[in-house]
Amino acid sequence: MDKNDLLLIANYGSELVATAGALASNVAADGRTHALILLARPKARPDLERAAGVIGCGIEFADLPNGGISLAYEQKRRLVKTVREFQPNIVLMQDPEHVWHDLDPDRRMGMMLTLEALALAGRDFAQEDLPGLKPCPVPTIYYLWPEHPNCVLDISPVWDIKVKAGECISYQHEFTAQILEGTFTAASLEAAVPGYGKLSGNLERGLALHRARERANALHYGLGGHGHFAMAEAYRREGDFQLRRLVP
Repeated sequence: MDKNDLLLIANYGSELVATAGALASNVAADGRTHALILLARPKARPDLERAAGVIGCGIEFADLPNGGISLAYEQKRRLVKTVREFQPNIVLMQDPEHVWHDLDPDRRMGMMLTLEALALAGRDFAQEDLPGLKPCPVPTIYYLWPEHPNCVLDISPVWDIKVKAGECISYQHEFTAQILEGTFTAASLEAAVPGYGKLSGNLERGLALHRARERANALHYGLGGHGHFAMAEAYRREGDFQLRRLVP
């Protein structure tokens, strides 16, 4: 199989962990692997760099303003710069269907900015501002967190890497515990994570919640899907699959 040049374009660091199986699998196959994070607060960056180190991929930050993602020329050029530098043949990004009702800030504009940048990266755009960078045709796109997945990826061989990467993002764990404890009852959290009430602090509780969610997702698309894999990540490929032969 040909080696892939895989680029993740993510709004937040949570996507780095969500796609850690795909990223780590590409690293294991000696593929070039990189992540561009559009929004990352300074305190989150050390955690994300550690997670990328666990996965084995490169990482960079676009430094876009929280609550201020737009289709401005400067922001499109920033993304185009990374695409042309890296020259990916596969891009992972947000699912357009999912983000319309995801109330995380910047989800919708981040998705539109990413798609527009991918379209412009292969055209005669900003070449005077990005000298020496060749246009990169629109690559194959896979959407993460899809509403309607059309493929699943075996992540059983890299499951431990995905778990360890998730353990790195402590800033997200604390936030998750605070939000979910205001949303769910103590009994429901105990059902999701046995012994939850005995865990100390938001960091430990948030980590336990993240572990439970990632494992549930992987089992749902793996064992729960009655397919070939025990643990899997779900994606939606943009467009038709181009097959040289039928695959089982």
